Amino acid sequence: MSKSGKNIVAIILARGGSKGLPRKNIRKLMGKPLIDYSIQAGLNSKYIERVIVSTDDDEIATVARESGAEVPFKRPAKLASDHATSEMALRHAVEWLEDNEQYKTDIVVYLQVTDVFRTKSMIDECVQILLDRPEIDSAFMGLPVHKNFWRKVDEKYIRLADDIPYGQPRQEREALFREDTGLALATRASVVLAGKRLGANCVVVPYEQQVDFIDIHTEFDLWLSETIMKEQNILPNQ
Repeated sequence: MSKSGKNIVAIILARGGSKGLPRKNIRKLMGKPLIDYSIQAGLNSKYIERVIVSTDDDEIATVARESGAEVPFKRPAKLASDHATSEMALRHAVEWLEDNEQYKTDIVVYLQVTDVFRTKSMIDECVQILLDRPEIDSAFMGLPVHKNFWRKVDEKYIRLADDIPYGQPRQEREALFREDTGLALATRASVVLAGKRLGANCVVVPYEQQVDFIDIHTEFDLWLSETIMKEQNILPNQ
């Protein structure tokens, strides 16, 4: 149990069958496997007690262990298919720990392998909210945006959040928040066991940084990430 008095577990989902960027979870970024960046982020948290990788792939499991994560089980194939959801895999991990190790998780920290440009403080900021506020189910990073968003409903386009006045200067305009749970999400295990990622009562933790647009799913994303790290010296987990 961590110094918070809670069992706080980071769960990283890394199935072997990625399509857009084959073997993306262990592709090299600046000489390190992509998954290593999320594992190190979890290991460096002051609250997280265990960093667990859920995978169906033996090679990914080996790389994850070499980076310092636990891989206590092999994810069932049915939870690693194209149709399986992250929520299903998260629930399986929490249930496995309880059923096989009698380890009861209190807070799950979800970290997505493809979101590498998280800062050192993001994870602990999210966890701290759940520790301080028992009524909150989930806390996650959210990027403030000032664009107009539209949705197509029955062949008609509708502006979302249309109560925000149109045409205001950016500095005065109320922000909407892009959900970036892949960077950092802390959610209560009870929410995960209910088959959800987010509970009913959420807190969005706003963030702004130079690299707020990269989620690595293509060769271009990988190249761009490495170029930014090399030429701009913007590094993950700083």
